[in-house]
Amino acid sequence: MWTIPKPKYRSGFCAEGEIAVNIGGVRVVLFGDVLNRYPESRLAELVNCSTQNYEVISSLCDDFDPGRKEFYFDRDPDAFKCIIDVYYFDEIHIKRGICPICFIKEMEFWKIDQSVLDECCKSYLSEKEDELEEIANKVKVILEDQREDQCITRTQRCQRFLWRLMEKPGSSLPARIIAIASFLSILVSAVVMCVGTIPELQVTDPEGKLVEHPTLEAIETACMMWFTTEYLLRLASSPNKLHFALSIMNVIDFMAIMPFYVVLSLTYLGTTSMMELANVQQAVQALRIMRIARIFKLARHSSGLQTLTYALKRSLKELGLLLMYMSVGIFVFSALAYTMEQSHPETLFRSIPQSFWWAIITMTTVGYGDIYPKTTLGKCNAAVSFLCGVIAIALPIHPIINNFVVFYNKQKVLETAAKHEVELMELKSGREARKSLHVNTWLPLCALMLHRRGLPRS
Repeated sequence: MWTIPKPKYRSGFCAEGEIAVNIGGVRVVLFGDVLNRYPESRLAELVNCSTQNYEVISSLCDDFDPGRKEFYFDRDPDAFKCIIDVYYFDEIHIKRGICPICFIKEMEFWKIDQSVLDECCKSYLSEKEDELEEIANKVKVILEDQREDQCITRTQRCQRFLWRLMEKPGSSLPARIIAIASFLSILVSAVVMCVGTIPELQVTDPEGKLVEHPTLEAIETACMMWFTTEYLLRLASSPNKLHFALSIMNVIDFMAIMPFYVVLSLTYLGTTSMMELANVQQAVQALRIMRIARIFKLARHSSGLQTLTYALKRSLKELGLLLMYMSVGIFVFSALAYTMEQSHPETLFRSIPQSFWWAIITMTTVGYGDIYPKTTLGKCNAAVSFLCGVIAIALPIHPIINNFVVFYNKQKVLETAAKHEVELMELKSGREARKSLHVNTWLPLCALMLHRRGLPRS
């Protein structure tokens, strides 16, 4: 048993009685004048109701002992210790180890508004709600992949099979083979693009210009045929073609394929009627350079690259601070370098904008040596700028790495939690019951299970 002390600053008021409540086996004595600070709460209603009105009491608590005048609640005592703080401090903090989603359910039971939560707890709650939504989405995807609807047509069945084959490498052995073949095609295409620029491996065309070797061009054409076929099959089997076409990774895929066919078109037009136009040749070269976009296709097959991208998005604040530090340092040290070196007859610092280049390569520890100070003060300024650059770069590195590690581990935990929820649902309901229900009907059940088990910690 523990008693909530009556606050000294309220001693001038007359007490409106006290009540004893039993929260999950823990007996607590509460004062009525304190509870009435929130008259719409469950405890305030309880202290103000008559002990003879058993119907009202039974609606407010789980059990009542008239002899001891004790009200029993089958609730979490740890969560109640946090909730009772609102009557004294007008705010609530969620203690470590308590599931925030379950805590919100406790607040709803005790009729305490969520606005009394402290800002730090609100952000923590929002983060856990996002995790719960992500787990529910993962469960939905898994269940959609496992559903076998007998009412769909043969065309739809083929479309779904093709979609799994092209987009779900873990669904079957052929899908895994296709994913590996696509990954190898990207690597081969990137290697061919690089090797094709080696002069010793190039051949001379009728005009005397060096061009790619025919063998390399044949390999490039074969890779582009594979990329084109893969993109068209994925587009044809996509359940939502507009969403597919506007997806960032699919836009990258399209941009990697498009230059190949544009180059073919321009080359054909150039050989028939516009060979004398130099801008056609320049356009062809520019579009060939766009082939580097295909290296980003690797992100479709690498969860590590995807995690790195998301981690960088989460680290935009740290990256912004780094750019701000570097910008201020570049401006200050380039101006100082120009001022200190201006009096030297052989100065390499002709202007402050020209000194920006020197400040950039010095603060980033590159130091090409094409521009360097020659005076003593200039060298001291260079040493200070170098040290400041090292500090400015080192400061945000740890938060960025930490964001990457946290996000990567969280994704692993969420994927594992989603798979466990599906397995638990199958054990509880059975496969036949799962077939007869729509996917959306499982999401509340999934959320309920996650609430009971607790959300994964980041």
